[in-house]
Amino acid sequence: VGEQALLKCSFRSSSPITESLLVDWTYRPLAGGQMETIFHYRSVPHPTTAGRFKDRIIWVGNVANGDASIAIQSPELSDNGTFICSVKNPPDV
Repeated sequence: VGEQALLKCSFRSSSPITESLLVDWTYRPLAGGQMETIFHYRSVPHPTTAGRFKDRIIWVGNVANGDASIAIQSPELSDNGTFICSVKNPPDV
């Protein structure tokens, strides 16, 4: 709580990294409920503009190095839940 939380995500692809590469981070609260997309990357980072993580997610990844990590600023206990990183690099998934 209070310190920046790093959510690491690494990937490998048999295809060259192109501008078609997509990264999606989704979140589901610990108590269950709807999955929500909290971060999207396609050529440039697109943090969420709504919801509990608005203005708190920072892109710290480098897709050229197989890194799709993000950081959450000022995490709170209520942020606890499941975070899923999905990387698609067509035709590779």
